[in-house]
Amino acid sequence: MARLEVPYDRQWLSLPTHLPNGRPTLISEGRLVEPLKSHRRVAERVRQHYDRSAHWKAVQTALEPVLDRFGTTDRTADIAEASAYALLALLGWQGEVVRSSDLSARAGRSQRLADLAAAVGSGAYLCGTGGMRYLDAEPFAVLGIAIVPFRLPDASMSGIWGSAREVSALWALATIGPERLADELRVSGPHDGRCPGLRCAEAM
Repeated sequence: MARLEVPYDRQWLSLPTHLPNGRPTLISEGRLVEPLKSHRRVAERVRQHYDRSAHWKAVQTALEPVLDRFGTTDRTADIAEASAYALLALLGWQGEVVRSSDLSARAGRSQRLADLAAAVGSGAYLCGTGGMRYLDAEPFAVLGIAIVPFRLPDASMSGIWGSAREVSALWALATIGPERLADELRVSGPHDGRCPGLRCAEAM
C-alpha cells in the first residue's frame, strides 16, 4: 500500500496464510491463519492510509464487501476474489466471473489458457508482459484467438501509472476517484478491435 500523497512511501499489507501442502498448495487451498485478526488489519491499514482522501466514501464502498467476506470464509482466495470484484463493480464493470475449474481445458500452460479463452467465447486473450515471455502463440492461432499484450500507459500521461506495478489499486481509487479511474482504464485498453467489450476480462 502507498500513502495518499507519497506513492513511493509503501507498506506491505499481508495476510498470514497456511499452505496445507507446502509450496505445491493450490491457491484455492490456502487458508487464513487468523481471519479475525486479518479483518482488523485490513480495515485499520486502509483507514490509516486513505481516510483523508476526498474519495474515502468510494474506498469504503469497495472495502465493505471484502471485510464482510472475512466473516464467511477462511480461504485467502475468496478474499482476493472479493477485493477484485468489489473494485471492478465500483468502476462499472458488468462482466461475469467464470471459474477455470468449471471449464474443460487441455494440459499445457499455453494450451490451457487458449482453451479457457475459447470456452468463454473470447476472441482475444489479454496478456501481461510476464506472460508474453513464455506464451506459445500457436494454440491461440489454431482457435482463432488473438493475443493482445497489456502494457501500462506512459507514466507521464497520468500520475496513477507511475507506481501501478507496485502499489494497490486502492491508492489510485483514493487519489482520483472511481469515475476518473474508470476513464483511465478505458483509455488504456486495447483499441484495435481485437478485445471487444469485456470478454477479455472473462477469459483471464
